[in-house]
Amino acid sequence: MARTEKVKYLIIGNSSGGIGAVEAIRGVDKAGMIAIIADEPYPVYSRPLISEYLAEGRPLERMLFRPAGFYENNNIQTHLGRKVKHLDIGEHVAELEDGERITWKKLLLATGGLPVIPEIKGTNLNGVFTFTTLDDAKAIDRFLSRLPERAVEAVVIGGGLIGVSVTEALVRRGARVRVVEMKERILNTILDEEASALEEETLRQAGVEVLTGRTVVEISGEHPVKGVLLDDGSRTPCNLVVIAIGVVPRTGLVSGTGIKVNRGIIVDRHMVTSSPDVYACGDVAEAYDFAYGENRLTPVWPNACIGGRTAGFNMAGIPTEYPGGTAMNSMRYFGLDAVSAGVVTPPDDSYEVLSRKYDYIYRKVVLKDGLVVGMVFVGDIEKSGIVFGLMKDKINADGFKQELVADDFGLASLPEEIWRPGLEIPPSGLASSVPLEQAEEMVMGE
Repeated sequence: MARTEKVKYLIIGNSSGGIGAVEAIRGVDKAGMIAIIADEPYPVYSRPLISEYLAEGRPLERMLFRPAGFYENNNIQTHLGRKVKHLDIGEHVAELEDGERITWKKLLLATGGLPVIPEIKGTNLNGVFTFTTLDDAKAIDRFLSRLPERAVEAVVIGGGLIGVSVTEALVRRGARVRVVEMKERILNTILDEEASALEEETLRQAGVEVLTGRTVVEISGEHPVKGVLLDDGSRTPCNLVVIAIGVVPRTGLVSGTGIKVNRGIIVDRHMVTSSPDVYACGDVAEAYDFAYGENRLTPVWPNACIGGRTAGFNMAGIPTEYPGGTAMNSMRYFGLDAVSAGVVTPPDDSYEVLSRKYDYIYRKVVLKDGLVVGMVFVGDIEKSGIVFGLMKDKINADGFKQELVADDFGLASLPEEIWRPGLEIPPSGLASSVPLEQAEEMVMGE
């Protein structure tokens, strides 16, 4: 007969959201049993650092953002390298693939996202990879080690954050890389046209070939891969393909449970789903976006962390409202710094746009009714944290809005009544690609 465990708090997922929840719970409840289930076998690590693993072989110990004894010190029952097969929401039971059952009083779904795989021929060939986990990076590393040095011809399908990240890592490993992006510009979901153009030029200067407005319709070869066929009929030879189209919320566990799902699992301001004892956070959840004033997917690490902490406090009986997050990204690819947050491409003319550009310096601030609702900084990002603080705190900027994109903008540019009381201002960089503790500091002001 399968074993049954009983816990007070069950967390499915072992990344920033789940760990944020653990720390919030333990701040309130020192004794209640917590169990974490995750299909990856590793202790919690910084996913953005998988590019450093691939580029330079960074060891797991230097990718961890909680000490090795974190789980023991917090009395956490871990089920790493295991998968949940079925959830019975009514009975509060999670069944694992090996038949073990875990009953819970409060459940947090922090399951993250799954890479999008296009429905084209050849995705199962040897030499075709995704790039969202440490195991993905390890698999690519092993494959590269079997190829002659400087003989790697790679095609990266997708020019978003994941695609550009793996592109830089492959270039650092000596590969020749072509990026194939379906839209007319790279990083199109997080940057505007000006910023995308600067990023694309930086990639080209690093020797990367960027093909925009094109799609891969077939990956050819037997074992291994030999090339890709594009939608215009042209063929591109390669011996490595990385699929980096994006990720979708990993909502499969709640299918058929009655929990409400749109693009992701819908949660309220307490991170509660439509089932009162079930919470969700991170990439899988549609939570409040303060820049848009509505629930949206905002799959970045700081939001997952804050959402997890909010869920954890509520699970432990401390009513806590999620302050809201928004899309925000900080990146440094091929030496070019860029930061974006909120609304970067206004949908209509009810928004006001201020910008300044010269050389590789670009600043853009988007306002609506006097409030900052979006920004893009490229090249010089030093003061981006101040602008993000204004946006997060909903400070009316009408009286000093022109200063926001000026070369000499700083705290002294703000009216004294704004900055003297202690405006919440994170450091520049915002933190989509930093360890969790830094993300907390940047966004929560800790």
